[in-house]
Amino acid sequence: MKYARRVNASLSLLTAALVACSSGAAPNSASPRTYRLGFSDTPPRLTTESVLQTIEAWRPHSDIAQITQSVPWRALLADTSAAEMVRRDLKELAALYHGRGLPLIVQIDVTDGLARDREAPDLVALGRSIAEAPVQQRYREYLAAVDSILHPEYLGLAMEVNLVRAIAPPAVYAAVRTMIAGGEASLVAQNSTATRFVSVQVETAWGRLPDVGHYVGVDTERADFPFIKALGLSSYPFLASFASPADVPDDYYSRVNGSGTSRLPMLIVEGGWSSASVPGATSSPALQALWIKREMDLADKAGLAAVTQISFTDLDLSSYPVPAGSILSLFAYLGLVDVDFHPKPALAEWDRAFVRPLHP
Repeated sequence: MKYARRVNASLSLLTAALVACSSGAAPNSASPRTYRLGFSDTPPRLTTESVLQTIEAWRPHSDIAQITQSVPWRALLADTSAAEMVRRDLKELAALYHGRGLPLIVQIDVTDGLARDREAPDLVALGRSIAEAPVQQRYREYLAAVDSILHPEYLGLAMEVNLVRAIAPPAVYAAVRTMIAGGEASLVAQNSTATRFVSVQVETAWGRLPDVGHYVGVDTERADFPFIKALGLSSYPFLASFASPADVPDDYYSRVNGSGTSRLPMLIVEGGWSSASVPGATSSPALQALWIKREMDLADKAGLAAVTQISFTDLDLSSYPVPAGSILSLFAYLGLVDVDFHPKPALAEWDRAFVRPLHP
């Protein structure tokens, strides 16, 4: 199985983010949960063996799987077939998940996952832009291939769109809007049954990135992508000026959903809390465990459909090609196990939620 080809793409999506957390009593262990729990295949080290070991390690703790994938712009713009790319890099992985009875979330990243003010690194290197019609067409073809070949239950059309709108040049966000609308048209044309969504940064919705001093919400994004049937959440509260998981409002997730008939199913599609201190944030394994407990409390309050992390393990950064100035190190200790798969206290908190009966 050719998982190694997509490891670098997985890591490019460990997004620079900031979000939420709070206090409150945890639900009784026997109380049902509305949300599925899961991870992606991002490994501690860049080897096929490590990818497979990662999947086997998180399987007993999950009832949904996630693929987070950047658009392979270089290959697509070199006239490699989108269907060929999906079959080569992703089909076996999706079949593995579905074969084990796991619903599948696939989310596609169209900008720079570690710098939302920029376009995707491959496009920048090529001197190309998503504002170009041929580039947008390659995205549409790739999205259609992902849908028809992988058959995901949830399909994310773009990631952290509110942060892109907030900090990227206006032309970039305008191109994202146009491109995503075209992608949706392609999915409608092939009678896609996937639940389509875009993801938003929760801290951007709350006015914390950029810091505007007040709640912003996602009404603009909801209006710009009126066809979505779910809303993805990106949540990294340890970077959001919260010293403790007890400091975030109880409605940190639920408020993002609006009210009344405008509410959508919501799912956390990336996030976590570092188990070690990193530049700008002081943390520990104990704080990470408190976050996981608090995250499930917030998920219960918001009635989420899924809670996922890209990382099940920490990252051995010596195995990753980290560009100068990259913020990837901020996300190196999000795993519920370390790089050698030794459990942290947070895994026990995750499992306390996982053993609760699932009532979607």
